[in-house]
Amino acid sequence: MSTAVPESAATLRTVGVKETRRATAIAFFAWTIAVYDFIMFGTLLPDIGKSFGWSTSYSLLISTLVSVGTFVVVIVVGPLVDRLGRRRGMIISVGGTALSSAATAATMSGAYLVGVRSVSGLGLAEQSVNATYLNELYALTEDKKIKRNQGFVYSMVQTGWPLGAMLAAGFVAIIIAIFGVDSWRIAFLLATVPAIVVALICRTLKESPQFVVQRHVRRLRTEGRTEEAAAIARAAGLDHEASAPLRRIFQGKHVRNTIVLSLAWLVNWFGIQTFSVLGTTVLETGKGIEASNALLLVVVSNLVGAVGYLTHGWLGDRLGRKRVIVGGWILGGICFAALLLGPSDPAYVLVTYMAGLFFLLGPYAAIMFFQAECFDTDCRATGSTFIGAMSQPGAIIGGFILTGLTAAAVPFSTAALWVGALGTLVSGLIMLAARSVAPAHREAEADLAAGGPR
Repeated sequence: MSTAVPESAATLRTVGVKETRRATAIAFFAWTIAVYDFIMFGTLLPDIGKSFGWSTSYSLLISTLVSVGTFVVVIVVGPLVDRLGRRRGMIISVGGTALSSAATAATMSGAYLVGVRSVSGLGLAEQSVNATYLNELYALTEDKKIKRNQGFVYSMVQTGWPLGAMLAAGFVAIIIAIFGVDSWRIAFLLATVPAIVVALICRTLKESPQFVVQRHVRRLRTEGRTEEAAAIARAAGLDHEASAPLRRIFQGKHVRNTIVLSLAWLVNWFGIQTFSVLGTTVLETGKGIEASNALLLVVVSNLVGAVGYLTHGWLGDRLGRKRVIVGGWILGGICFAALLLGPSDPAYVLVTYMAGLFFLLGPYAAIMFFQAECFDTDCRATGSTFIGAMSQPGAIIGGFILTGLTAAAVPFSTAALWVGALGTLVSGLIMLAARSVAPAHREAEADLAAGGPR
């Protein structure tokens, strides 16, 4: 006996202007808070190590193990979101950020810290979750301005990275000034408040129309009504297979971009690890810049990164996301090579370092949206989060290579050239092998939501 199903469960609804813009704003705040927690851990790790009497090498080991745990958690998030939904994925990812911050405040040992900070992988996965969610909303939105400038609008969401990093640095400075250098527990405890607020706001979001139909199709399959499920999937323009999402991304039309983009992320994070995470080391040790000036350059780099996101997001809408990613990372590698091979004049260092970060960070506004477009609805979150998770192996491998080269008495500037600059350039070349996404796919969903092809 069949059960009555609301019409909206079997058809793609259109997304109103207000809903689209509100979801975009919430996604921005969710990503900012996730980055805020992620960066704060790195900023406060030296203070955590001092309070427990850890050596520098042990603290670095803890950081590496956290990256491993984060990778595992991020991998799990994708299939979870494809099973539970984008709305719940947003709630879980931001809620995980709050949980990670609160649990970090109660740290009692290194093993405990690795475990609870691995939970921060939920927050790191938030960018893939919101890219999946917004990608689906924008495909069916009635907001013509966002429709024409999807990549640029999403790049605004991505600026949550530099903003979150600056907020974390400022917040830590204020907490230390008020409570002293051993106040890292207070910092993490207070950080749970904005994460909880944003998680509660995420509960007010509506599920994406594509996932609503996908969930209905899955239910019909479970009930044995396979022909009806297939008919609804075809009518909605959605491909739905019985295979598990993680298997789907390595099958058919998906496998090429899964492999290519994963490799591109992994190798590009050699550059992120070198010039973003270890930026002050590059400037101080590699170029002889004074510590105070190096810190100022790193702070300014976050502002440049924000401009880079907006620029590459805007260009991606007009020139194609793949072209912008390829061009940006190749130019970034060239700029970093010029930085390391050129003079140590502060003005020259400033220009080349800022230019390198502009082209290294900016393309992420384009690639997050591009990789969400590469996958069908039933495995979109899995594909996007799996690819994004490759950042952690990239950070680990890049860090080990840098450590090995410097331990072998290779000058840090030379090591940074071969790992960071070359890695950035090679990641752009790898992206040349990615399969471009047909623009018609995005229009098809909008046509179906309006009642059929026009």
